[in-house]
Amino acid sequence: MAKQKADIPSDPDVLERLRTIGLRPTRQRLALAKLLFAQGHRHVSAEDLFNEARANNIDVSLATIYNALHDFTAKGLLRALSVDSMGTYFDTNTSDHHHFFFERSGRIEDIPKDDIHISSLPRAPKGTEVSRVDVVIRIKD
Repeated sequence: MAKQKADIPSDPDVLERLRTIGLRPTRQRLALAKLLFAQGHRHVSAEDLFNEARANNIDVSLATIYNALHDFTAKGLLRALSVDSMGTYFDTNTSDHHHFFFERSGRIEDIPKDDIHISSLPRAPKGTEVSRVDVVIRIKD
């Protein structure tokens, strides 16, 4: 049985969000953005989003998923988070915050910025500046 493409109704909020940041709102970007942002803040891998897209009958390749996630990250809609050697997770919460990483399950949970206190940092190499500090606390679960 042939897989049917999902009918992606127009969503003015997602459409406007993509246009505002300068990304062409293709059918696939719209569908992926709706999957990513409809559930509030969350952390997903490309493979998670690929499986979710397939479950929603969205016909998209894993390469397209990666391209969209990297485009969204470059434009500030997502934050990339590397927590293990298995790959990158993408965070829909782009505010300044940190993370718990549950090693066995792979689950990621936000830690509010104010719950971590950093008293000092090493001086950045000459000609550079620190743009952000990411703290990942690994949890044995």
